[in-house]
Amino acid sequence: MKNIKRVILMVMDSVGIGELPDAAEYGDQGAATLQNIAAEVDRLELPNLEKLGLGKIEKIKGISSDFKAEGAYGKAAEKSKGKDTTTGHWEIAGLISEKPFPTYPDGFPTEVMDQFEKAIGRETLANKPASGTVIIEELGEQHMDTGKPIVYTSADSVFQIAAHEEVISVAELYDYCQKAREILQGEHAVARVIARPFVGEPGNFERTERRKDFSLTPPEPTILNRLQDKGLEVNAVGKITYIFNHSGISSSVTTSDNMDGVDKTIEYLDQTETGLIFSNLVDFDQNYGHRRNVEGYAAALKDFDQRIPEIKAAMRKDDLLIITADHGCDPTHQGTDHTREYIPVLVYGEQVKNDYNLGLRDSFSDLAATIADIFEVDGLESGQSFKTEILK
Repeated sequence: MKNIKRVILMVMDSVGIGELPDAAEYGDQGAATLQNIAAEVDRLELPNLEKLGLGKIEKIKGISSDFKAEGAYGKAAEKSKGKDTTTGHWEIAGLISEKPFPTYPDGFPTEVMDQFEKAIGRETLANKPASGTVIIEELGEQHMDTGKPIVYTSADSVFQIAAHEEVISVAELYDYCQKAREILQGEHAVARVIARPFVGEPGNFERTERRKDFSLTPPEPTILNRLQDKGLEVNAVGKITYIFNHSGISSSVTTSDNMDGVDKTIEYLDQTETGLIFSNLVDFDQNYGHRRNVEGYAAALKDFDQRIPEIKAAMRKDDLLIITADHGCDPTHQGTDHTREYIPVLVYGEQVKNDYNLGLRDSFSDLAATIADIFEVDGLESGQSFKTEILK
């Protein structure tokens, strides 16, 4: 067995693979993001994910299981309470959340909004759950006329502030978010405060790439901190650095979409010598899952699948690739919320056994435990490593 020098951990945001046993507690009976998309579009054709063993985890229409997979495959259950981005990523990094982050289906309480409006010196609009694109179409013109920022939430634990860049500058919007983050602590400690700048004219508004997340810092060290403590690189692609509030991150790059996320991951493969490259591909969730766009979701899966050969070609003999998810967001399910699901786990590399079934993992944190085992770092208390199971 040789040493692994780099792990590439890619999160297909929201690409769940079937309801968890407690899904009914979350209103998610029957949710199965991959399987239901495949059924809805008649079949999914994802030949590269198929080769890695995707169809051997669960039966997915169009994805074959009748061959030897190129690596190891399985699925993992979520131990944390919740089904949001932060909870899922923190658990992947070894931190299990015993208490869900607060959500606000009726908008934020008066004491929160009063403090926020006093802090920024302006009144606000909306204060309700909404789709980000819908809310700016509904209130964008009023916002431009009054200068009042649009505050909204979703089924996730988020406090989002939308503002036109010509009305409230991006720098000022970030300052508003920082003030909100300082207010939203304790009982109201939402997972993320998100700046949502947009441009355009009424009837033709468009959100820009200058979104910024203001997250909570994980309350305990994660695998990211442990790797850094040992002098290893932790390079983040996409919103990873915001999810961890920059804690344990050596360097990071933002992305404009999934394909840019793949590009940036490959760029890090040219630059990183030892350590972790941790990438999030957000389009599945943000653009298609929440918007219940089945066709768009299926197309995004195909687009990512077609890039996998490039990722593999950029890998070295001592690299390990893990492709997984953080929760579900079944676009065939009711509502616009995430769905409480298992996540797929696909592991590939020259040192990984072919056609190895990882089975059902008890926690997402098995990924962190495996990475800790690979790099011989101590301190993580959750998860069971599968390093010795999968390496030749």
